[in-house]
Amino acid sequence: MKPSLAKGTRDFTAQEVSRRKYIINILQNNFELFGFQPLETPSFENLSTLTGKYGEEGDRLIFKILNSGDYTSKVNQEDWDHKNHQKLTSQISDKALRYDLTVPFARFVAMNQGKLTFPFKRYQIQPVWRADRPQKGRFREFYQCDADVVGSESLLQEVELVQLYLKSFSDLKVPVTIHMNNRKILSGLAEYAGITDKLIDFTVALDKLDKIGKEGVVKELLEREISQESIDKLDFLFSQSDDALENLLQLKEKFVGNEIGLKGVEELEFVLTQSLNLGVDIQNLVFNITLARGLDYYTGAIFEVKADEVAMGSIGGGGRYDNLTEVFGVKNIPGIGISFGLDRIYLVMEELNLFPEEASSKMEYLFANFGGEETTEALKLIMQLRGKGISAELYPENAKINKQFTYAEKKGIKNLVFLGEEEIKNKTVTFKNLEAGEQKTVSVEEFLG
Repeated sequence: MKPSLAKGTRDFTAQEVSRRKYIINILQNNFELFGFQPLETPSFENLSTLTGKYGEEGDRLIFKILNSGDYTSKVNQEDWDHKNHQKLTSQISDKALRYDLTVPFARFVAMNQGKLTFPFKRYQIQPVWRADRPQKGRFREFYQCDADVVGSESLLQEVELVQLYLKSFSDLKVPVTIHMNNRKILSGLAEYAGITDKLIDFTVALDKLDKIGKEGVVKELLEREISQESIDKLDFLFSQSDDALENLLQLKEKFVGNEIGLKGVEELEFVLTQSLNLGVDIQNLVFNITLARGLDYYTGAIFEVKADEVAMGSIGGGGRYDNLTEVFGVKNIPGIGISFGLDRIYLVMEELNLFPEEASSKMEYLFANFGGEETTEALKLIMQLRGKGISAELYPENAKINKQFTYAEKKGIKNLVFLGEEEIKNKTVTFKNLEAGEQKTVSVEEFLG
């Protein structure tokens, strides 16, 4: 049988790896410019660490790991006979691949709180896994690049993260818009519509607006037993103006006497105003009142980044989670974080042809192999080039020169070097630039620069 890849996973060629490293290096540089320090956590966690943190839909997408050995030996026979998957899961699996980087980070903070200096800022660039349906820009194994701050309630952290997003995407030359909302506004809307007890149902449905449209959201709200009267009160959500501050003013009027809703409006207004005062173009920021990001742990600001010129899902997102560590028994550690979707950013940059030439892995020099003494002298020069940080290799066999030419061209090597008997005698090097088609002979000293 011909081997195949698991759905939702990919192999990466040399060029793809180099381009991904190009993106990662820019993000890593910006993370550190903004004061974030690196952290890595295990690829799998205890199942109990992950479940219950992402909402009902998120929990279904967690990849569980079967217990080693005879994992059926301790299974309750009745649960097995009735195929009760919820009860069976806990009996045959106690580990799972991480779903994101935020919950493992919260677990790390809870375990190490006495050793950390707060506010604690960390960045993390590692793969995560989700048992999602693969499609364009959506994979089952993908990288997240996160930056989080815990131990501070200051809204200046939100403003800083907006700056981090905009600087990073500017460096990548990807035009983006940051969509913003606040979980307190969503709670205020639920209170305004009289559906406080249906907050999660409301936000999960609302978060699908881009995918299923207004009619789809309304249908799902009805299916989740939210009354038509409540839906009618929320109809204004689907006809917002382009003016973020004007939309916030409208909400203030509807939220009179609605404490949590007004608090959300106040927080978002501060972030928007401060960002604009720092020179952020209003076109880069959108108050998206329907943005919910169906994760249960957000408590304040919610961010989602979209590429302006490519039809793609979000290429970044995050928000404030002021009580996440409480599930690990540690209270009063507020946090906020954002994530960059490496794989989707790659697809956007590829579609817009934004990768510079230096983002591709290309050998600078291939030395033709003439055998004998010429090979030894070529290897000496190659060692000196590598010592200067210049990539070079020797064709491994004394083959016909046409074969060596073909090899260099197919690999995209920039220069083919000829170090024959005549060059060794005259202490010169002859090389041909395969991109320009130009050939020249220079002294060894000049060649080595």
